[in-house]
Amino acid sequence: MSTRSSLQTQAGKFIISGVISAVVDLGLTWILQIFFGVGPVLARSVGFIFGTITAYLINRRWTFQAAPSTRRFLMVAALYTITYFVNVGLHAVLYRLFSGWEWNDSLAIVVAFVIAQGTATVINFIVQRVFIFR
Repeated sequence: MSTRSSLQTQAGKFIISGVISAVVDLGLTWILQIFFGVGPVLARSVGFIFGTITAYLINRRWTFQAAPSTRRFLMVAALYTITYFVNVGLHAVLYRLFSGWEWNDSLAIVVAFVIAQGTATVINFIVQRVFIFR
């Protein structure tokens, strides 16, 4: 398989696993904020943790087809720690911004989530493809 084809295949699988993980992540974030009145940082943190676990399991097994490895797991944990702050921090800032514009809470949550998650996803794919699952 050529490098280009491999990159396209992995990127496609990464996107599919990302969508599944995002449903878990956004679903929990939205439920916690809307139904339970949890603040955006805590709600987003819980969603991020469960979404991250889902993404790691799918990506390790399906996207990158890698054997279990403590070293790889620790590298992913370090990466996700960094992207947690990018993702959750950006979500909190954007949610407050959009809420300040008097957007509907659900719309503010979803748009902030999409922008923050998109940013973190690009970072995650590049680092995992180049350094962790090469």
